[in-house]
Amino acid sequence: MAISSSSNRLFIILLLFVSGASEIYAATVTCIRRGPCYLKRVSCPAQCPDLYPTDPKAKACYLNCNSPICMPECRNRKPNCNAPGAACLDPRFIGGDGIVFYFHGKSNEHFSLVSDLNLQINAHFIGLRPAGRTRDYTWIQALGILFNSHTFSLEATKAEKWDDEIDHLRFTHNGKELVIPEDHLSSWQSPESNIRVDRTSSKNSVQVTIPDVAEISVNVVPVTRKDDRIHNYQIPSDDCFVHLEVQFKFYSLSSKVEGVLGRTYQTDFKNPAKPGVAMPVVGGENKYRTTSLLSADCGSCIFSPDGFLEQKEEAAVMDFGTLDCTGGSNGGYGIFCRK
Repeated sequence: MAISSSSNRLFIILLLFVSGASEIYAATVTCIRRGPCYLKRVSCPAQCPDLYPTDPKAKACYLNCNSPICMPECRNRKPNCNAPGAACLDPRFIGGDGIVFYFHGKSNEHFSLVSDLNLQINAHFIGLRPAGRTRDYTWIQALGILFNSHTFSLEATKAEKWDDEIDHLRFTHNGKELVIPEDHLSSWQSPESNIRVDRTSSKNSVQVTIPDVAEISVNVVPVTRKDDRIHNYQIPSDDCFVHLEVQFKFYSLSSKVEGVLGRTYQTDFKNPAKPGVAMPVVGGENKYRTTSLLSADCGSCIFSPDGFLEQKEEAAVMDFGTLDCTGGSNGGYGIFCRK
């Protein structure tokens, strides 16, 4: 069938309109931190045009402000337990150096995951010790964050049986409980705009952002019957040990950073985890134990409420928080991950 020239013109106009519409509705991102992408405005790719997609399963647009090429990319807003900065399972960490290690701590105690001049992140561990075991099985149940003179906590609430339709997250800010509506687009921001919480699904998943400091992706999950059977945890019938899966991304850690996870971001850190071991366990309980979820009194803690002033004078450690080390290198940036 022949197509008239007027039809051709109409078809071309429609194509131009669709093309223009995709550009109009794609979000624009920029970086306000000093670096290669400082104040550059770039459009999000068509595959992920939104910073906060309406579909909870869709990838979000993200711009790595440390990238020398300043190209936005698509990424999941939920934690990746197989990438650097992850703390999942019982607890299995992946350090900033890409090395996997386990830190068991002790049930019902608190440990510093990150302690820097301007940031302190602690974890509360829950667990159990079946008869005949020499140590506790443990999981991360809560996070406590100190930054400047502020505090924030999030915790997974206890449950006898897991139910996907129940939200198991509880939040506090400066000691006051927060209520964030159960919708995957719900968000909360502090009056000073120095911390933001976004739900990444209607229940049990959030992303916590401290601008220019850190981003924390969190899922709440139970210990499943399959995991219980495989690892012989001997989980009781009245507690499914609801806990957190976490992935951290850091923007400006100092060279002095400490903590179970934080020390792996030191430029000269030598990870004690033994290579080739199925479950490389590292110690440090006495160095990193804190007296509460929101205290910075461990033996190696360096956090100070005024630390953000010192932080500006410190040489920042480059952010390796979301590298994918499964392929051995990353994105052509000349960065290689050690196993």
